Amino acid sequence: MAELEALIFDVDGTLADTERDGHRVAFNRAFAAAGLDWEWSVALYGELLAVTGGKERIRHYLDHYNRDYPRPDDLDGFIAALHAAKTEHYTRMLSQGLIPMRSGVKRLLQEARQAGLRLAIATTTTPANVGALLQHSLHPEAESWFEVIAAGDIVAAKKPAPDIYLWAMQRMQLQADACLALEDSHNGVQSAHHAAIDSILVTTNGYTAEDDFSGATLVIDQFGEPDQPFRVKTGEANGYSFVDIALLRALHGRSDP
Repeated sequence: MAELEALIFDVDGTLADTERDGHRVAFNRAFAAAGLDWEWSVALYGELLAVTGGKERIRHYLDHYNRDYPRPDDLDGFIAALHAAKTEHYTRMLSQGLIPMRSGVKRLLQEARQAGLRLAIATTTTPANVGALLQHSLHPEAESWFEVIAAGDIVAAKKPAPDIYLWAMQRMQLQADACLALEDSHNGVQSAHHAAIDSILVTTNGYTAEDDFSGATLVIDQFGEPDQPFRVKTGEANGYSFVDIALLRALHGRSDP
């Protein structure tokens, strides 16, 4: 088994609870600004999250939930413009400090840097969203903490395809057995798993609590803090009550196929 060298983080739902009160709200604001009467409820957005990627999500909504809407001639351009407007609303929300990091995230990242572990991001959200979240909710220089930020449309196939993880590992010149993936969803776990990453930690959220996490090493409800323990959903935490580097090394050590 190779030594653990890198942690590769998903963003939405993993680093921060961005979906329900972040992305969903920003989509609705973009729709309203465009004169559309679309409203994505909390429940509907939970269903739409089965599709990764914001532009893909809009298209899926039109194809399956709003088939009567007359398609413009340039549907791709229409969707891209809506998504760009949504990103502006979302980054504005971030700049106002409305979306905090999840419990334990900042501490874990600081510990990883001190331990000499390499950090990367593998996400389907746009680079602008990632940068705004890191800058406003974590630290003004947090983007520089990550050696690679694999985000948005840099690969054609989004999660659950493995492409985004493969792209990140290629840029870092690392093999999968030297990496541990941190995810929050079924699609994310499948993406990491199909990229041959066997060490996968899942922190669930309100939208993903009932997902199928087959292939994950450990599934918990949060990273936690010394005074705020996580709850184990599946897997073995070996007595740990919050995620630290020792736990991650232990998880990595037991991931032999």
